[in-house]
Amino acid sequence: MNQTCCPQYTIRCRALHFQASKSHKKVLKKMLKFISKGDVSKVASEEEPMDSHIEDVATCDFAYKSESQVSQSDLTPLAVDQAERVENEDEDSGETKEEGNVQKVESDSVQVCADKDTPVPAEPSHSAKAVHAPPKPGKGADLSKPPCRKAKDIRKERKLQKLLQNQMGTAEGSQLQGDQTFLLQNSKSKTNQPKNIEDFVFVPLPDDARHKLEVRVVRSSPPSSQFKATFQESYQVYKRYQMVIHKDPPDKPSINQFTRFLCDSPLEAEHAPDGPECGYGSFHQQYWLDGKIIAVGVIDILPYCVSSVYLYYDPDFSFLSLGVYSALREIAFTRQLCVKAPDLCFYYMGFYIHSCPKMRYKGQYRPSDLLCPETYVWTPIEQCLPLLEHSKYSRFNQDGKAVDEGRLKELGRVRVLHKRTVMPYSVYKKRRKGPSDEASVQQYASLVGQTCSERMLLFRS
Repeated sequence: MNQTCCPQYTIRCRALHFQASKSHKKVLKKMLKFISKGDVSKVASEEEPMDSHIEDVATCDFAYKSESQVSQSDLTPLAVDQAERVENEDEDSGETKEEGNVQKVESDSVQVCADKDTPVPAEPSHSAKAVHAPPKPGKGADLSKPPCRKAKDIRKERKLQKLLQNQMGTAEGSQLQGDQTFLLQNSKSKTNQPKNIEDFVFVPLPDDARHKLEVRVVRSSPPSSQFKATFQESYQVYKRYQMVIHKDPPDKPSINQFTRFLCDSPLEAEHAPDGPECGYGSFHQQYWLDGKIIAVGVIDILPYCVSSVYLYYDPDFSFLSLGVYSALREIAFTRQLCVKAPDLCFYYMGFYIHSCPKMRYKGQYRPSDLLCPETYVWTPIEQCLPLLEHSKYSRFNQDGKAVDEGRLKELGRVRVLHKRTVMPYSVYKKRRKGPSDEASVQQYASLVGQTCSERMLLFRS
């Protein structure tokens, strides 16, 4: 780690506390629009697996702040209050001509109201003539007109009025207006409960939706009947992905290579009574659109996490940002599994490589932690980024006295397999003939740690 040009730090996302960024929400909304209405984004981007929007990957700018300094704009949650959703809808659909005129007029009014030379009387005038008389040019607002307001507030009020009308039916105008004012003042805390990622991913679709998206989880090792039945179709998607996205020659993504790379697994299938219904092990998460596979997420389901291994997709659907969308679906899937298996609450994304700009996108799924390479303590990524900006290799644990608690302490307890017999290294060392191999055993044990060195067997001829 301290010698390689590109140090790789293990990264995990705390799935139960996941907060989506604005670009994440755009991807989720884009998928919903495509499924329900058939809307296709005009800007198609070629993305690597799980890459975020092209502007995020290209710049890789991070605000290096401590956890207490991180603002809501940096970690925007998926929850959007009612008034903010209303405003976003207006911005997405475009302003009407009337609203545009209102905005222009009120913008001018604001400038008049904000005039530094405007005198502020000590007491309000009681003269009707003075109240209704037009002000002199540049000398304040016209008091005969309502006070100037921002177009944004007017849009919120209009939308909230419609919501109230839907909820309350035919209400009296005065009562409706009073409720509007109350909702505008209390929209964040009263009107709407925060939305979580499930509200975006599993939102009910209309009966006349243009497309149907289904996500199936099939065991890849040992291969289930569903996996075998869809193997060829899945492989063809992989082959095309490798050729188009990664520019592989046609003969490179062979069936044998695909099987070794993404199907074979050393993990054994296991079903624990307190584990997820699908069990533990290696799986393919298939994305079926209108009856055909368009993407496959290769994952491992483990007792404490869902580990993302790889993603491949049909390049024809690059416009859906399937890399980002699949990562968000996998986070939501992790949260689902946690209901049955409470310990399964983390989403592992492999390695975070800060010195490789193309790999920094993993840091956008927050809250996330990086593993200290010296003490093996998880550290919030916000604290790690300033250190990595200064040096590509960093010790994240700021406690200078802290050490790896799982480090090798007793070399003699390392388990060895010699002549079909399991024995501790201290016994093998006495029986061994020839030069000492203590240095190589020491290196092995220091890499795997004390606990694993006593659980695994080191073969000695």
